[in-house]
Amino acid sequence: MLLLLLGIIVLHVTVLVLLFVSTIVSQWLVNGGHTADLWQNCTSGTIFHCLASSSNEWLQSVQAMMILSVIFSIL
Repeated sequence: MLLLLLGIIVLHVTVLVLLFVSTIVSQWLVNGGHTADLWQNCTSGTIFHCLASSSNEWLQSVQAMMILSVIFSIL
């Protein structure tokens, strides 16, 4: 029983670390001079230019759920 509890705790801590990393990381997709993530899309050439991510409803819901999951995991 103690081994099962230890396994659950290790799994939970691993999931929390992955949640924080996936929310905070600034580059999910990298393609040449273009990077994209959950929050913004950037293009680097002669001028480094960043735009906010598209305002699709699904993307806004993903952003909200990521923030809420971080908040609830801290609590």
